[in-house]
Parts: sequence; structure tokens; C-alpha cells
Amino acid sequence: MSTPEAGHGASADSPFDVAHAATVVVDSRGVIERWSRGAQTLLGYAPGEVVGGPVTALLAVGGEAGDAAAPLSERRQTGDGWEAVAAVRHRDGHRLELGLRACRLWEASGKVSWLVAVTDVVGLRSWERDQAVLRGLFSQSPIGMAVVDPRLRYLAINPAMERLDGVSAGQRLGRRLGEAVPGLDGAALEREAQQVLETGEPMLTFQQLTPSPADSATHPGRDRVRSGSAFRLLDHAGEVLGVCHTVLDVTSHYRARQRLDLVNEASGSIGTTLDLQHTAQELAEVLVPRVADFVSVDLLDAVVRGQEQLPGPVAPTALLRRAAHRSVQEDLPEAVVEPGEQTSYAPGSAPARCLATGRPTLTPVVDLSAPWLAEDPARAAKMRELGIHSALVMPLQARGITMGVATLARWKNPESFGEEDLLLVEELVARAAVCIDNARRYTREHNAALMLQRSLLPHDLPKQSAVEAAYRYLPADAQAGVGGDWFDIIPLSGARVALVVGDVVGHGLHAAATMGRLRTAVHTLADLDMPPDELLAHLDDLVIRLSNEEEEAMGDSAEGAGIGVIGATCLYAIYDPVSRKFTVARAGHPSPAIAHLVEPVEFPAVPAGPPLGLGGLPFECAEMELAEGSVVAFYTNGLIEASDRDVDVGFERLLFALAHPDRPLEEICDTMVRTVLPDRPRDDVAFLIARTRALHDDDVASWDLSDDPAIVAEARHMTGRKLADWGLEAAVFTTELIVSELVTNAVRYGTPPISLRIIRDRTLICEVSDGTSTSPHLRRARSTDEGGRGLFLVAQCAQRWGTRYTAGGKTIWAEQPLPPAPAEPKEE
Repeated sequence: MSTPEAGHGASADSPFDVAHAATVVVDSRGVIERWSRGAQTLLGYAPGEVVGGPVTALLAVGGEAGDAAAPLSERRQTGDGWEAVAAVRHRDGHRLELGLRACRLWEASGKVSWLVAVTDVVGLRSWERDQAVLRGLFSQSPIGMAVVDPRLRYLAINPAMERLDGVSAGQRLGRRLGEAVPGLDGAALEREAQQVLETGEPMLTFQQLTPSPADSATHPGRDRVRSGSAFRLLDHAGEVLGVCHTVLDVTSHYRARQRLDLVNEASGSIGTTLDLQHTAQELAEVLVPRVADFVSVDLLDAVVRGQEQLPGPVAPTALLRRAAHRSVQEDLPEAVVEPGEQTSYAPGSAPARCLATGRPTLTPVVDLSAPWLAEDPARAAKMRELGIHSALVMPLQARGITMGVATLARWKNPESFGEEDLLLVEELVARAAVCIDNARRYTREHNAALMLQRSLLPHDLPKQSAVEAAYRYLPADAQAGVGGDWFDIIPLSGARVALVVGDVVGHGLHAAATMGRLRTAVHTLADLDMPPDELLAHLDDLVIRLSNEEEEAMGDSAEGAGIGVIGATCLYAIYDPVSRKFTVARAGHPSPAIAHLVEPVEFPAVPAGPPLGLGGLPFECAEMELAEGSVVAFYTNGLIEASDRDVDVGFERLLFALAHPDRPLEEICDTMVRTVLPDRPRDDVAFLIARTRALHDDDVASWDLSDDPAIVAEARHMTGRKLADWGLEAAVFTTELIVSELVTNAVRYGTPPISLRIIRDRTLICEVSDGTSTSPHLRRARSTDEGGRGLFLVAQCAQRWGTRYTAGGKTIWAEQPLPPAPAEPKEE
């Protein structure tokens, strides 16, 4: 190894350089023989004043300060001379501390003289300190240093550089900079050194990624990161001597910064949604390829289903479900199970131990002959085929609950997992575990709200003949939560049907529960056969009352802030298949869309009532006649509204979806979902599609009656004759009894006009109308009463009965099931 001279070598910067130092020649008797100009400058004496005199006369022995020190202190031998520190008196009388260095001068006659170089001791100490720093920097510091000449050939190399490169100085001295060390980008090094030679500008803090020496004691074969610099070397005359190249191993700092960067990146990329599988996939993507070659995230099956888990360890044989995995290879050669599939690990395996203990398992070197691999041949074959050599298993834990395991493996990366990797993965997995637990909790609550909402929605459409119907209910995504959308088809008297669509403001359990209450209220009010505007007015009063009750119950508490019933919208319509009249009213809800068979799709001008819960404003109805086969679309605003488009675009797409009403209703529903629904709806979507039907004249019979009591017998006779025409002889007796009682009540207690109508639908319907609005009451007559048994008899004979009020009076109706068709006679 080539190093600078260990001793005090003379250099341009040396205080004892004879070209600059003060020099004196003294003979063997101590008499001054020669006196240089530097000595005169330093001490103030001219040569004539001191030459020929004793040198001791210059020493400040017993000077003004009373210094009793020896004339020469710190004297020590150096080869054929000595060096010392002396106190000397300047010509003007002040005292100087000087450093002396003397060497023998031999003359041919054998006479001996001494050449003494003198310098100020302060400058000497500074120079010696600088020399010590330079020697220590070159020979003892961890900074690798190499000196190359202007032809870029090595002149000197320090021990640190030998250790960093794994190449001895003897193998490099005299060779070019880019040739001596394998693995380095020699061409780049030479370009940088040449640039420094030409410009004189130092090059600072550049990094190189190099493999460590194969015989390195730590991490053999592991890539190392070096920070280097280069600067030009000049002699005292300014001539270029070469370039000094310095290198420092910053691998640990570089890797620490990489880990910090990865943690910072993970904080923004893990947990972007409240979806379990997506969060697990985000964790896998962060870890591969920077930490592992393959990562799998397995969650407990109960966690995936949103069930509550107890704190503490988990049974090692617990059933898991693959949530996500990722590999450095696109074809995922390591995967044994697919995402979503169930899996488990053999007892004794690292994941099983991790689940049982709740602690990470670090396996720097995988034993491919471990006994547990015999119980899991599929994984064993994969591990042997790929050569997986190191593994790390980390439990997914949050709030004391173990939710699964993350398994990391290396087979392409030759480096084994270490403690640094363990700490890094522990930090990343802990972040992901909290996000997964949040997603688990949200999934549980979301599923509960969704289950509640679906339990409150109709499970199937009721059987009726007025319309053919189809529907879709699409809950909002996981970010928005469950909403309060609902729809209904409610059979009414007289073969009519009520069509309802509503939307409660807000999301979550509260919105779903409120939706259930409003849906029940609509059913109750519909049973009273109210017209749409009156029904909405009663529903509005109910929403106001519910809001007031909840506000009083919650008070000013923080827990109750903002969860009260804010409001709802509703569209309520009644369709009569006999008259084909369609009556509709709305409360803050979009108007229905009507697709006619021969005319363009329209949005009828239904008066816009206020949303439910505001109060104070009336609701109004719109009435129109629909041709048989028309398609009416009822929907909530989630179908047509989206954050990335104008609402008019939603209406245009809805018109397109309804453009061909002769198609099957299920096909129309699919078209609406495909073309109208936003890609990522932020609100629940419910819509109901109804194709109108009509009851033909052959199925309806009606008569105007007088208020003469004798008309009762004629009404019975007309009813029996019509039922015979319909082939319903089996229902004649019961129907005549019902008609007799209803007509009798109308004649006795009502006012003209009186009418009778019989409808043959899914049931047999009898209706008697009169001009009064008094409501009949069902009661049990006493044994002494002559009357009062009419409605009681009707209730006993009919399947259902009731009263509805009209603008001109009331209608009492009764339904009874159609008798079974008579069996055809068998041929003998």
C-alpha cells in the first residue's frame, strides 16, 4: 500500500521548508556562522549583529517575565539531528516561542556544524495538527481515498478504499481508474475524473450502486450504496498533480431513507377505501417488489364476513380466506389459492405459529425439509420449484384482535430477511391492520344496515292485474353507505293499484329505519283509499311529527346531532285498469317518465310539491288517461344524478332507455342500469317499471239504481244473470247476498245517485256507490234488533271489504275469491 511519508516530510506548506524558513548555521562551539534573511525577518537582528557571537545570547533565559525555563524544552532526537522548542529574545526585547529543527553538516576537514531551521511555534503547531489530520484521514478514517495522476492511473490508495472495493492496493497501483475494480462503472468514473481535471471544479455527493465484495463479512453479494466526491490536486506552483477520489459507504443511511420513504408512501396508499380486499391488495402492492418477491394476505373467514372477533390468539387451524396476493412475476407462480378462496395452514408452519402466538415469525433460511411441508404438498412443491429461501410472516393485529396473516417470501432476491426487514414490515402491516379493522367494522355495520333495508323492502311484487311490473334496487357503494330508497306496489279496491317510490334523505341505519316507518305508513294510508294528494299530506304530517319527537329525545347532545329525520321525497300514483285513469302526486320527487306506444316518451307536468317534512304547502294531483301497454317509470334521484355530469344528461339517457316500450320489462330495466346509471353511484338507486293493462268491458258490469227499496230484488236478479254469463254460477248465492245487503244500505241510509258495479278480475268485486259520505260501521246486532246485520253478513261472506270516498260520495266494496272452474266431464 502506498501512503504519504509517516515522518515530517518537507513540503511546500512545511514551516521548516528551507526556501521559506529562518535558517542559522552554528558551529560545534555554538557560534553563529551564517544568518539568513528569514532569520533577520523573524528575530530582527542583522547578520553583522549576531554572526560570530554565541547562539545562547539569543535565548530568553531569565527574561522580562522571569521565565526560568531551560533554554531548550521538548527536545528530542530525530535521526541525525534533533528538534526542540526554545524561548528566544527578539531584537526589540519581546520574547518569542520558536520551533527548532537541527541537522549535522560535515565538512571535508571533519569539522561539524549545525544547520538550524527556525519557525514560529504557533505556525508549527498548526502545521503539525494539519499533518496529523491528513495522515489520520488517509490511513484511519472510514472514507475511502484514492489518488490518480493526470493520466488517471492510481498513485495511492488508503486502507478504507481497499476494504470498500475488495481489491488490494498492489492490484491497482499503476492501473487506470476504470480498469482495476470489477463491478464499478469505470467509464463513468473516468469521465467524472477527467471533468474534474479539466475544469478544476470539484464533483460532490454523487452515488453509486455497487455489489459488495464476495468475501464481505456482512451481507455478501448485497448491493451497497456509496457516496463519492472528486477534486483536483495541485502542487505549490499550481501544477496539476492528479485527482483525489473519495468514497463513503452510505448503505445504511440509504436503506433507512428507503424504509422511511416506503412508510410515508404506505401512509397515503394503504386504506384509501373501506373495502377489505382492496386494502389488503394495497398492502401487497406496497411490499412487492421493494421488500419481498411474493406477498399473500389471508384474513380470517369470520373477518371477511364482518363478524366480531374476540381479542387474543387464534387457533392455528383457523379457516382463512385469501384477500390479496402479489408477485414480482405477472403469472403469480407462488400462488396456491386464488383471492376469495378459503385456505388454511398446516400445524407447525410459520403462519400457523403466527396465528397461535400473535407474534411475527422470521425465517432467514427456509428449511425445505421441515415436517409441516409433508402435510401441505401443494405449497411444498411450489417452494421447492421456485427455491424460496427466506420468509417472514406477520400477524394482522389491531386493537388486540388478530384478523389474519401476511406472508412474505423471497426467491429471486438472494438476500435473506433480517431484523431491519422485520421492523419495516411490522410498521407497514400495523398500518394496514388498522385500516382493515376499520373496513371490517364498517362492513359489519354496512351489512347490518343493508340487511335491515332489504328486510324492509318488498321481497316480491304482489299479485294484481292492473299492471305488469319489474324493478331494480341497487344499494350505494361502500363509501356512501346504505340509503333510504324504497318502492312499492299496493293493490287497492276496484282492481286498482298504487305505485310508490320514495327516498329518505341521508344514509345508514337511521335512513333505512326511517324508510321502513314511512313505507308502513304509506301502506296504512293506502288501505284508507286516499287520493294521492291527501295521502302525501298525511305522510308529510307524520315526517314532521317523527322529526320533532327525535329532536326532543336527542336534545342538544352531541351524539344525536344530525341524525334526526331531515326529510324525504315520495311519488304516489294510482292506476285504474277499468277507466285507465292515472292519478299521481309528488313530494319533492322527480316526475315519472311515461313511454307511450305511438308518442314520444314524456315527463308529465305533475305539480311539484315540497319534500316531506317541510309542511305548510299543499300537494296537488295530476290525472291522465293511459293507453293499454304504456310503460311508466318511477325512479329515485340516484338514477339520474351523478357528480361528473349534469342532471339533464341523466334525463336524456332515461329517455333513450324507454324509447321502445314494447320490449320486455326486464330488458328495459337492464338497459336503464347499463345506460342511465352512473359508473360509481353515490346514492342508492331504486326504480319501478310498470306496463299498464286494462279490464275490458266484458269483465265489468255496472247499473244505475233508483232509491226505491224494490230495486234490491232487481239488483240481485241482474247480478245472478251476469254471473251466469261469466260461468260463475257457484258464486251466485254469496254474491246476491252481498249485493242485497249493500244495495239495501245505500237505499236506506244513502242518497242518489246509487250505482252497482261488478268486476271480474283476480277476485270477484262488488261495489255499491251512493251520494253520501257517511261511513258505515260494522257491529254485532242484539237478538232483539230488527236490523244491523247487513255489514256483518258482508264481512262474513267476503274476503275483504271496505269503503272509499269520492268527490261525489262513497263506495262500499267487497271482494270474494273466484270459484274454481268446473271440471270437464270425463269421457267414458
